Amino acid sequence: MKSRFGLFLFAASALTLSAAAPRITGPLRVAPEGRYFQQADGRPFFWQGDTAWLITQKLNREEARTYFENRRAKGFNVVQLCAVQFLNDKSVTGRPALVGEDITKLNVTPGADPADPAQYDYWDHLDYIVDTAAANGIHVAIAPVWSHMVRRTPLSAAQVRPYIEQVAQRYKDRPNVIWLNGGSGRGHENTDVWQVIGETLRRDNPQQLVSYHPFGRTVSSEWFKDAAWLDFHLFTSGHRRYDQDTEGRKYGEDNWRYVLEARATDPRRPVLDAEPAYENTPQGLHKPEEPYWTANDSRRYAYWSVFAGAAGHTFGENSVRQVYVPTEKKPASGAKGFIMERLETDGARQMVHLKSLILSRPFFERVNDQSLVAGDEGEKYDRVLVTRGAGYLLAYTYTGREFTLQLGAITGDQLQAAWFNPRTGETIPAGPVANAGAVRFNPPGESSPGQDWVLILDDAARRYPRPATL
Repeated sequence: MKSRFGLFLFAASALTLSAAAPRITGPLRVAPEGRYFQQADGRPFFWQGDTAWLITQKLNREEARTYFENRRAKGFNVVQLCAVQFLNDKSVTGRPALVGEDITKLNVTPGADPADPAQYDYWDHLDYIVDTAAANGIHVAIAPVWSHMVRRTPLSAAQVRPYIEQVAQRYKDRPNVIWLNGGSGRGHENTDVWQVIGETLRRDNPQQLVSYHPFGRTVSSEWFKDAAWLDFHLFTSGHRRYDQDTEGRKYGEDNWRYVLEARATDPRRPVLDAEPAYENTPQGLHKPEEPYWTANDSRRYAYWSVFAGAAGHTFGENSVRQVYVPTEKKPASGAKGFIMERLETDGARQMVHLKSLILSRPFFERVNDQSLVAGDEGEKYDRVLVTRGAGYLLAYTYTGREFTLQLGAITGDQLQAAWFNPRTGETIPAGPVANAGAVRFNPPGESSPGQDWVLILDDAARRYPRPATL
């Protein structure tokens, strides 16, 4: 069977159905220590997100099912999407999201057969998207509106409130729903609207997590660190390289800095990068004449933020995040292929290795600890990031350069060393190390950007397992 992309869908399905779907036991929760997520039954939850903002508007049900099966097989457990991006949004079957482009009126058809393409409406299709994600063990982080709807229309808080009430009521019993207020918004603009959205979601859906998805190179803690409706912080480190970041914080590609900034605020909340540089996107986002971000960059953003203390990470690929389909005349940001042709990129396949590594060690005790880098922590691409628990230590180098650690902070007289390859998920044993003094470590191979490695140091007595590989 072929899709409208000319691809045989059975091949992708046959590949992914071999991986059993994780079971969603209930809505996600913030763990008691306040830094990470846990599942409803208390098990650790490492947020491994993908981005497909316009999946409801652009994919039919067969394509959506193939997409979620593919992402499940790659270890993704969250997908970010947008409920309504524009007031004139329609589903792939041509059904408008709203009556007369009125934000207060959902275009629903009571009594229609939700399985019949000739009958089901826009919201039936979003129901299918949410439920198909759940069947694949995937949570959906839904932006109910996008920021330009609010600021350009403009929409008032009074207009938005009944819309949010209807959407919240429709999805209040879906255990895999998370809410992303903002939709690339600036929190100091239209603040009354964002507050109403957040407060309404918290009041009507108290069991579901709520955050704020901010504009590029900003973090939600700038505006909403005291908001009672906000459960965790998001930042979008964006798509600019160091020399292109000429405004704002000027962190450039140092997304780990946003993690430290948000973690320094009270009350304590999880934080993660919801929009780093998308794989296969021009550097600068809207400049296709520039070099493109690669899988190497996707890994660097992921490991830097997580090792700085993030609760997970969201990945994005240019064609997939915008859900670029053949019926569109021109892609955004120089995308080079349609979504269903871009599901097997290197970055998408490699994200699961980070998740496997982090979940292979005690989860909730993990902290960032840069004090263990003896000497030069490194600038820009040479930065070394260190995270540890009571009996283990992980150190990431994007360039594979030598570095020195001051040992003695974790338990055990004897440590077991190994090198973990973020590109393949393979672990190379490196022998015993005495847990004392300053020790120099030299990763395998030559040093250069993209030749990244993670040093694993374990208390030998604890006998931690090797991270799993797919």
